[in-house]
Amino acid sequence: MNAYIIDAVRTPRGRGNDRGALKGLAPAELLAQSLRALARRTGVDTAMVEDGIFGCVTQTAGQGSNIGKLGLIAAGWSDAVSGLTINRYCASGLSAVSLAALQAQASDALAVGGGVEMMSRVPMASDLGPLTHDVAFQKENRLVPIGIAADVVATQRGYSRLRCDEFAAQSQARAVAARAAGRFVSVVPVTDAAGTVLLAADETPREGTTAEKLSAMAPAFAEWGAKGIDAMLAAQYGLAGVLHVHHAGNSPAMADGASAVLVGSESAVRRAGLVPRARILASAEAGVDRTLALTGSVDAARRAIARAGLAVGDIDRFEVNESFAALMLHFRDEMGIGEDRLNVNGGAIALGHAMGATGAVLLGMLLDELELRDARYGCVAICGAAGVASAMVIERLVGRAP
Repeated sequence: MNAYIIDAVRTPRGRGNDRGALKGLAPAELLAQSLRALARRTGVDTAMVEDGIFGCVTQTAGQGSNIGKLGLIAAGWSDAVSGLTINRYCASGLSAVSLAALQAQASDALAVGGGVEMMSRVPMASDLGPLTHDVAFQKENRLVPIGIAADVVATQRGYSRLRCDEFAAQSQARAVAARAAGRFVSVVPVTDAAGTVLLAADETPREGTTAEKLSAMAPAFAEWGAKGIDAMLAAQYGLAGVLHVHHAGNSPAMADGASAVLVGSESAVRRAGLVPRARILASAEAGVDRTLALTGSVDAARRAIARAGLAVGDIDRFEVNESFAALMLHFRDEMGIGEDRLNVNGGAIALGHAMGATGAVLLGMLLDELELRDARYGCVAICGAAGVASAMVIERLVGRAP
């Protein structure tokens, strides 16, 4: 792929509940604030941007009506920019950037990708789709709650409750340290209509979290699994039973957030007088076992790395969505990488998961980290329900010239 990343921005992630600092904003306005910040930081003439593609998982109520295009309108971007909203579950934001880059390359143009999700205002599954609300469809197609699927992976791999809690505590510690050190360069503050700052840093990390404290939390999915799902899964995968190790403390925190990434072909970047930060070497989409659902980050990452002409050992940093603690242990083991290259500034367990935005959020985090560490290659990977997954490999541009 011959597409470039000019810049990537994201809002801080707010708590995805009634106590969240961002709850008072409409989703279109939250996305608009990331788009305005992107335009300010790059100085782009938005009339030169051909298309905008944005992820949003729960496209109903305030997130309906093609929220991506409405965000562009609210941001004051040129009417010349078209707009599209997509749903690849939790992988939506990264897929949106990949599609924007492909569009830019094919059309020799600029494009913007990103995403938005406000779980405080539009709760997960409030669109009442068959994945969550049609029990007959779920049984027929062996689609189970993703938390139980994560517990099955933990059972298969022998990941204990302690190991999962230790990973979650590490994610919290890394996120707290990174926030304090100002390592999240891509974050732009969110303000209200009067210009008062509502949130300037991620709201969800919890200082002082330890594995010992997490051990007191009750498993979240055991009661659900006892209603016949565990028995079905044990029979399907040859297990004696399902060990329920996941709970609110080692699962991704629901969050509000938005993200925006400006991309372009080489000649479009030059025509616009822009200076890119990175080059997209490859992207990949993958589908895996729809019941286990969340193992696809490995498949997508491997595919993207191979398409980039690289090996796993060439990748300096990985940013992978922390769908559940066991899935992060699975990714680390399957890819054969150490803790020093994976989510070094924490992940969604601590920082929150604003579903449609997270993939593009991770891309900004990765680019920030590559620049801060003077590193070259990075990989983003993210999985979603029903076995979907996306990945992207980027190369930081030393000297920032295409």
